[in-house]
Amino acid sequence: MKRRVVITGLGVIAPNGIGKVAFWDALENGRSGIGKITRFDASTYPSKIAGEVKDFNPFNYLTPKKIKRMGRASQLAIAAAKMAIQDSKFIINDQNSNRIGVVIGLAAGHLDVAANAYEIFYEKGMDRLPPHTVSAYFPNSSTGSISAEFHIKGPSMTISTGCSSGVNAVAYAYDMIRNSICDQVIAGGTEAPITPFGVGAFCAMGNISTHNNEPERACRPFDLKRNGFVLSEGAAVCILESLDKAIERKAFIYGEIMGSATTSSTEDMVVGDNDGRGFTNTIMKTIDVSNLEPDDIDCINAHACGSKILDALECNAIKRVFKKRAYSIPIISIKSMIGHPLAAVGPLQVASSVLILQNKIIPPTINYKNIDPECDLDFVPNKARKVKTIKTILVNDFGYGGNNIGLVLQKY
Repeated sequence: MKRRVVITGLGVIAPNGIGKVAFWDALENGRSGIGKITRFDASTYPSKIAGEVKDFNPFNYLTPKKIKRMGRASQLAIAAAKMAIQDSKFIINDQNSNRIGVVIGLAAGHLDVAANAYEIFYEKGMDRLPPHTVSAYFPNSSTGSISAEFHIKGPSMTISTGCSSGVNAVAYAYDMIRNSICDQVIAGGTEAPITPFGVGAFCAMGNISTHNNEPERACRPFDLKRNGFVLSEGAAVCILESLDKAIERKAFIYGEIMGSATTSSTEDMVVGDNDGRGFTNTIMKTIDVSNLEPDDIDCINAHACGSKILDALECNAIKRVFKKRAYSIPIISIKSMIGHPLAAVGPLQVASSVLILQNKIIPPTINYKNIDPECDLDFVPNKARKVKTIKTILVNDFGYGGNNIGLVLQKY
C-alpha cells in the first residue's frame, strides 16, 4: 500500500516575514513586503520595486566561511531548512540519514554568484576566480548545501520547472515517501533574483509591474488595473514525513498531502495555452488523483500573480472545473503581499495553506479594488476571513515553459 504523507515542520523566509509566526501575522493582517529596490540602483529600470527580504542575516545560520562559498539563494535555503527541522523537532543522525531526502526547487539560478564570477573573470582574469565558483553557481548548489549541512545521505534532487519548481519539489518528495524510498524529506524552494541582471531580464520581458509610486499596492492579482507581477526573493522548506513515522515520534502534523498532478501547456512559453485549458486539466487531474471531487475543495490558494492574461486564464479554469460553485469558493493570492519569488512561491503557498488549516482564517488578497468582468470570483478582498471549518485546500502553480502543477492539502 502507498504510504500517507504529512507535513510536520515549516521554515519560512518571505519579504513580509521571517519565520512562520511573522509570516502568518503578515498574511493575516494583509501586510505587504513590497518596496523600492535597495539592493542596487534601479532608478533607470522600468520597474523599481521588488519583494526584498531585508532583515535576513546569514550569520545567524551559517559560519562566515560557508557564507563566502555560496550564493544568497543557498543561504536562504539552508536557513529555511534549519527552521523547518527545528520546528519539526526532527533529529537527524547516522541511523536515519540514509532514509532522509532533500528536494529543492530553483528557477532563476544563482544569479549573484554568476554575476560576481563574470566580473572577476573579465576584469582580473581566470586565475582570480574563486575555487568554489562552480559549486556555488551550479543549480543544485542549494540542495547539495542542505545535504552537506545536515549530513543527509538519502536522495538529493534539484527541480527546475520555472515558477512551479517549488511545488514540483514538494510533489516529488511526496512521491518518494509515498513509495517508501524515504521516510522524511526536506522539500521546498528558494530564489534570489533581485540583482541588476535578474530585474533587468524581467523588465525586458515586459511582464512586471511598474506601479513604482505605490510599492505596497503594486501587485494587484485579479484587479482590473493589474499590470504585472512584482519580482521578489525568499525561501520556504517543509518537512514531509510518512504518517506512520510522524505518529511514532508524536510529531505535530500541520496537514496531509492528498495528491498532486502536473500537465504541460505548450502553445506559449509564458502564457501557456491561450484558452487556459492546460490550467483546467491540471486542476481536474489534481482533484482526481487525490480521490476527491470538486465539491470537496474548500479554498484555492491561487497562482494569480497580477498578470493581465494569466489571472484571467486561471479564473476561467476555475469556472470550468467548479462551474456555479466557483463563485462561492474562497480564492486567495498571497503574491499580493509577497510578490513573486519564483521557485520559492509554491512552498510559501503550501506553508500558508497548512497555516490556514490550523488557524481557520483565510488571509486576504490585498489591493483588490476594481472588478474585472473576467475575474469576478470570491478573492477574499483586502481583509482576512474567519471560517468555522476548513478541511481541504487546492494549491495552483503554473511555470514559465508551460509546466503546470496542482497540489491538494487536507487537515489531518
